[in-house]
Amino acid sequence: MFSLRSVLVGWSKVVGLGVALLFATACGQADQPTEAPAAKPAPPSAPGPDLTTLTDSNAAPLLLAYLKQYPASEVILHTRLGNMRIKLYDDTPIHKANFLLLSRKGVFDETVFNRVVKDLVIQGGRSDHRTIRITKYHLPPEVRPAHFHKHGALGMARYDDEQNPGRLSSNNDFYIVHGKKMAPAMAQAMSGRKLTPAQLKAYQTDGGVPALDGKYTVFGEVVEGLEVIDKIANEPVDAYSWPKKDVDIKVEVVK
Repeated sequence: MFSLRSVLVGWSKVVGLGVALLFATACGQADQPTEAPAAKPAPPSAPGPDLTTLTDSNAAPLLLAYLKQYPASEVILHTRLGNMRIKLYDDTPIHKANFLLLSRKGVFDETVFNRVVKDLVIQGGRSDHRTIRITKYHLPPEVRPAHFHKHGALGMARYDDEQNPGRLSSNNDFYIVHGKKMAPAMAQAMSGRKLTPAQLKAYQTDGGVPALDGKYTVFGEVVEGLEVIDKIANEPVDAYSWPKKDVDIKVEVVK
């Protein structure tokens, strides 16, 4: 068993202040030949807001407008250890739209699972070789009582409370819950809010991390490929919880 304190300490090591990122800029274009046949047209860029124009103040309205014009509710997250089909919740529209936008723009395809803590979470969205330009913006919280940190839940990391009293979410640091099974009484004791009988049963039969409930936005869940979470969680990691062999990510919007 583990205490609420140990869970929260472990989680702080996973997300902590690591949401503040430095983004890589694209390299200069190669010189064009002086005499050559007409070049093939570049593939059309994904629609939606320019990622370099999003800010804390304009992200929400721009993302909601984007979701209305380009709706979708499921993605497939491809890795070398298997694929996960993820359902995105309708009642967390800002986080949903943001995840769809970054997926379609290819941002996540340049990232890896950069924090893996067995029995807690697998965290992705970070990269040492990003070329797509994107500003550092944050998302307003969309914490819903119906969504909780069961095994397979998709959530978004955020800043420490002292620096982020509004509990704004990161725009790209997401996590998927690994967790562990526990008795209903322990799950309720660890959670920061009253859990329903169905939620208590899920923590008992499927596992999760109830200590995170009510503190981070859960905006989706893995509906196929739950076994892939276990495979990633069991990858050997270094002293910083980064897998010794990169687990690359490719996200495909399917419907």
